[in-house]
Amino acid sequence: MAFRAPVSLDALNQLSRGTLIEHLGIVFTAAGEDWLQATMPVEPRTRQPYGLLHGGASVVLAETLGSSAGNLCLDTRECMAVGLEINANHLRAVREGTVTGTARALHVGRTTQVWDIRIEDARGRAVCVSRLTLAVVPVAAPV
Repeated sequence: MAFRAPVSLDALNQLSRGTLIEHLGIVFTAAGEDWLQATMPVEPRTRQPYGLLHGGASVVLAETLGSSAGNLCLDTRECMAVGLEINANHLRAVREGTVTGTARALHVGRTTQVWDIRIEDARGRAVCVSRLTLAVVPVAAPV
């Protein structure tokens, strides 16, 4: 089991209030022992000017999932996972509906984590695949 405790989707969604995550309509919807899932609407907030899902919105969904999942593996009183590198391959255009992203751990180490995130359309077809590397750093004292 990668996560330290059972996942509270309500707590994750509450933590997202007032952030870019909420602004883009991202909602955490499901979790397992080592995976986390969220949805995002394809609508004006998440489209580029040509009417397609913006690649940057897909990357926000991917990083949200990977970073959130990564921190679920840690005692966040002592350390936290922060994005170090992300890549994304955009495979299919989406014009409307909802996309669903699922993050799965590839490596959960003491100082780094690597997460694989797959984003699918409503028909289960791959829209974007992403890999996120996280650095595990000590929690700094508030500035």
